[in-house]
Amino acid sequence: MSIAKEFRDFINRGSVVDLAVGVIIGAAFGKIVASFVADVLMPPIGMLLGGIDFSNIAITLKSDPDPKKAVLLKIGVFINQIIDFLIVAFAIFLVVKGFNHLRKKEAEKKPDAPPAPTPDQQLLTEIRDILKAK
Repeated sequence: MSIAKEFRDFINRGSVVDLAVGVIIGAAFGKIVASFVADVLMPPIGMLLGGIDFSNIAITLKSDPDPKKAVLLKIGVFINQIIDFLIVAFAIFLVVKGFNHLRKKEAEKKPDAPPAPTPDQQLLTEIRDILKAK
């Protein structure tokens, strides 16, 4: 089997395409969550805490007149990232919980009774039984 054929077979698997779609949607969802945290959630929290802008909270390790040369520990940005993570983790938890609930319902669902034999199948069964009896 050539490498090109193996690669084509690999790409054509449904799971690879599903993974690619999931990564793309996940990246877009990450941007939405980051904007939600930075632009919607943190300003009211900062206002409640006395007008603090979390993105500007930093510990200066080395000051310098040139901001590019200063060494800062950006604690506020880190706090925003933690909140981003918690929101994404909670959203994924809800999705997985819903998916598991649906799977549980499917597992509990009783299988349907097998269909009744067709007239042809009944006739063949009768013929078989007659032949066995002889």
